[in-house]
Amino acid sequence: MKAVYSELHRSHDPQFFLVRGVVKRTTEQPERADRLLAGLRTGNHALVAPTAFGQGPRARVHSPEYLSFLAEAWDAWSALGDAGPEMIANVHPVRNPGTYPTHIVGRLGWHTVDTGCPIGPGTWAAACVATDVATTAAQMVLDGEDAVYALCRPPGHHAYRDLAGGFCFLNNSAIAAEHLRQRHERVAILDVDVHHGNGTQGIFYERRDVFTVSIHADPSFFYPYVWGYAHERGAGAGLGANLNIPLPKGTGDDGYMHALATATEAIHAFAPGALVVAFGLDASEHDPLAGLAVTTEGFRRIGAALARIGLPTVLVQEGGYLSDILGANLAAGLSGFEAAR
Repeated sequence: MKAVYSELHRSHDPQFFLVRGVVKRTTEQPERADRLLAGLRTGNHALVAPTAFGQGPRARVHSPEYLSFLAEAWDAWSALGDAGPEMIANVHPVRNPGTYPTHIVGRLGWHTVDTGCPIGPGTWAAACVATDVATTAAQMVLDGEDAVYALCRPPGHHAYRDLAGGFCFLNNSAIAAEHLRQRHERVAILDVDVHHGNGTQGIFYERRDVFTVSIHADPSFFYPYVWGYAHERGAGAGLGANLNIPLPKGTGDDGYMHALATATEAIHAFAPGALVVAFGLDASEHDPLAGLAVTTEGFRRIGAALARIGLPTVLVQEGGYLSDILGANLAAGLSGFEAAR
């Protein structure tokens, strides 16, 4: 399996992370990509540089106001003269009736759902190249590759059409799915990150052409807390085109595989032409956020199960944070996929 990757992700190097009122350094660091690359090397995956697709793929998913905000944010913030080293909102209007703000502090609050997405001088460039990585992988699948892995950083599945959150700015998995829809009438997105893919769900919630499935730690105790429950099935034309499978804290390999079997059955019933896997590795028993307890061998089983779905597949890197086992878990997941294919 080929892997798409760019070193330009390093321009995004956030520091701020608020955990239960305590400020820590974020776990979404450039070193994540180094550990993932080490895992790729053990599997001898050929690295492919991304094609620059421009704003088009991003504009198919995100609003013009949001893209303009992200592109202009750092310069406007810096021009304030007394602002901090990262952009972190101190107001969140939560979309009660109001007026779209013109001041950068107001726009920052309008376009962020939480404090988990600090913006720095290189964030926009890194977020853009992550979308190019995802779109390149999708294009390679359209061009005939059976499956391609996209090493995206920053991740994307918490980003809504016009909201950043949870380390995410642009929704790489949604952008890959929309790119695949240039040929396929229906596409499925299967999110196996430990966190619910709330941004992806929100983007497609009222659509019937993209089936969104998320297997994740139960949001009654885990981020994002207010989305990701089993009763959320879509709305309007999209009613029935969203499936959430929340799992109890500490669920291990067997419980996870049971959930994946349920997801696979639902995807087959939808009959898509292609599959995007939001490939989080933070369900690991060694992940610092400790929501689920999947082993390295469990990731091998997950990879094999994903392969047996039998669709052209783009695997988009989502979570998986700084643990010593991160590269090994990626290698296991991809080798499981390849062996079963």
